[in-house]
Amino acid sequence: MKAYIKPVGYRLTILSILLLFIGSGCSLTRRLKDNEALVRKITIKGVDKEFADAAVLYVDKEQQPNNVINLQFYYMFSKNGKKDIGEPPAILDSNLVEFSRTQIERFLQNKGYLKAKVADTIKIKKKKAELIFSATEGPLFKIRKIEDSIPDKSVQNLYRVNRPRFSHVQPGGRFDMDSLAFDRDEFYLIMKRNGYYDFYRQYINFVYDSTFRSSVVDIKMTIDNPAGRSSHPVYTINNTLVTVSKTNGRSTGQADTIQVDSQFRYVDFSHKFKPHSVTNYIFQKKKDIYNIDQQTLTTSRLSELNVFRNVPNPTYTKLPDSTNRLNTKIDITPLKQFSNRIEGEFLFNGGRFGYNLGNTFTDRNLFKNAAILQIKANWSVLFDNSNNSINTAAIQNQDLRLGASLIYPRLIVPFFTIPIFGKYSVPHTTLSTNYQLFYQKGLVSRESFINSITYDFFETSSKYHTFTPINFEFSKGTIDPQAQADLLQKNLFAYSYLIGRTIFTIGSQYTYQLNANHLNSYGNFTYFRGSLDVGGNTLNVLSKLFNSKRDTAGNRTFFGYPFAQYAKAEIDLRIYKSLGGERQFIFRISPGIGIPYGNSDDQHWIFEKEFYAGGANDMRAWLPRTLGPGQFNRATFYGTDAKADTVRTRLKYLDQFGEIKIIANAEYRYTLADNFFGAKLKGAFFVDAGNVWRLHKQDGDPNVEFRLNNILQSTAIGIGTGFRFDLAFFVFRLDAALKFKDPQFSGSDSWVLINHFNELFKSGDFKARYKAANSGDTYNFMQLNFGIGMPF
Repeated sequence: MKAYIKPVGYRLTILSILLLFIGSGCSLTRRLKDNEALVRKITIKGVDKEFADAAVLYVDKEQQPNNVINLQFYYMFSKNGKKDIGEPPAILDSNLVEFSRTQIERFLQNKGYLKAKVADTIKIKKKKAELIFSATEGPLFKIRKIEDSIPDKSVQNLYRVNRPRFSHVQPGGRFDMDSLAFDRDEFYLIMKRNGYYDFYRQYINFVYDSTFRSSVVDIKMTIDNPAGRSSHPVYTINNTLVTVSKTNGRSTGQADTIQVDSQFRYVDFSHKFKPHSVTNYIFQKKKDIYNIDQQTLTTSRLSELNVFRNVPNPTYTKLPDSTNRLNTKIDITPLKQFSNRIEGEFLFNGGRFGYNLGNTFTDRNLFKNAAILQIKANWSVLFDNSNNSINTAAIQNQDLRLGASLIYPRLIVPFFTIPIFGKYSVPHTTLSTNYQLFYQKGLVSRESFINSITYDFFETSSKYHTFTPINFEFSKGTIDPQAQADLLQKNLFAYSYLIGRTIFTIGSQYTYQLNANHLNSYGNFTYFRGSLDVGGNTLNVLSKLFNSKRDTAGNRTFFGYPFAQYAKAEIDLRIYKSLGGERQFIFRISPGIGIPYGNSDDQHWIFEKEFYAGGANDMRAWLPRTLGPGQFNRATFYGTDAKADTVRTRLKYLDQFGEIKIIANAEYRYTLADNFFGAKLKGAFFVDAGNVWRLHKQDGDPNVEFRLNNILQSTAIGIGTGFRFDLAFFVFRLDAALKFKDPQFSGSDSWVLINHFNELFKSGDFKARYKAANSGDTYNFMQLNFGIGMPF
């Protein structure tokens, strides 16, 4: 006997334990009336394994067992009138059970078991009900032959040519009503793609004859002609009227009216758009046959311009003659031209915390051609309340970024014109300029200027390309004089040179993404993102050609400044595995390598090109810039005397970088509650592993370079859990991560959570020793991250 059981949905989490024992009470049934029972289990018997999961879905929604947490939320808040929080209890209703029985029976019959019968049984114990549906499937009916009856020969030919490509109905296969419906829909779309504007699904019918004794079915597909006509007409596109309303949706007052060409008449009540900014993305051209795909493409691309608020499907009017032509009308409403968005993130770790504030101003229609101007400002501040003589104000560092981007919805290339690409998405040309000021008190002030031109376009719906042919970067660092003296006294010339030098480069970048359009789905797929950044080669050729001077370090210069020469590659590979419903497992690996060469080495290239680990999106148990490289230990490297404390404090958050990065993450995601104050409450368990390493061995800095025989010992591991508050249009995220293995400690001591679990939430010998050796810094096992969006 085949059976499927849907158990009570319960997950043992801290949140669920708390909810089960707070004021609403721990009994699921305590609020039921004497004559009521709560549905807690559904059992399906006698159904083929292929259809068992789907059969459960035909049980009425109100008879589906509650998620424990959803039900507790309802009990908690319903007494205060918040009946939209959580979900109401699934009270047993015999009428709905009967309805569910007939739905399951009909489902099995539609799947080819034409004689299927279903019986239901209800078991109640302590006000908890189990619904048992027992099926007698009978024989499986299969298709013996398929015929068609289509009087319109053009339609008949179209059907017979395309049927092998789309049809799920084949001789010898299972008789399945869902497959017949699929075939109807597929051929309906084929007709709509080939000019048959007024073709309807109702013209397609299936007649089937079943011979019960032999369990076979004969199918005849018919396509009727329109009433009073001998064939279906094919329509072509004629004239197109484009109307742009005001931002409030009104089409009143005087409008800009232009006859663009023989097809397009353009009427703009907003007075803000040039005609080509709209007509370039209308893919239905005069004299073309009507095609529903071109109609959808037009609507999608106009929406993707991100300048229009409402882009409904075009409407069509048949010309009052026998030419079978369609006049098209497209009505669109623009978004407000100017907008401003404020964003923020916060992280906390013991006495250290920081915030990131951002503001984005957008002009959505610069020059009246749907070009978008964005001006961004971002300010990050990291506070450290540990006592030190360098930074008495508690502000450890600040990072200010200002940038402007001008985004054109097309590819703009000098000297020749590239046609509009729009089959898969709107292409863009982005001109950007950015300024960054990083300031760490008592150490350094670094300024960076970056200017670039970037092209991005979709090759297919899943393949995305970004190419930056010109990327100009200029960086300048100014070291505090006392810090410079301290660094040199400790023989840390490489650090002072790397963060304090002035350098520039001109390079190119390329990024390829695969399946980014699936990231919000729950299916099985692989996501890939690979990027390559190469710089300095052109300047190297020019410097040799003009025999430019070398600086004191022996590097060639251009216009008096040394330039960097390097290649940097990075990969983000993720495997998404569906576990049913909204449960998902994700494995991610993200390696990267930067190789300075030619006019640079690992101590004389661009500081901003280095890799760092830690933060809310990779190694979540560590603050940004506080992990690695390799087994780097700041106390061992700098020493513990007063001068070492000063240097260590000055270089905090700047001395843990590398030219090689490997980060791996495994995360299990699931839904806790469908309705938590209007949001979906989701949970996650995760493991993060990885580090950054130096490319070559460093003097006086053992075990920081990448070596295959030391990769396991030098890999950090963090574990944690988190909550995601999904509001559909964005996600709030709170993660708590614990350091499980910390490679700054040697051997078995690196397994910090196992060896020092008793100090997880209190001080002890381990934390005391760490504080004494690290300028008063405390060791924190836990890192809290609060942000917007998923970590990856």
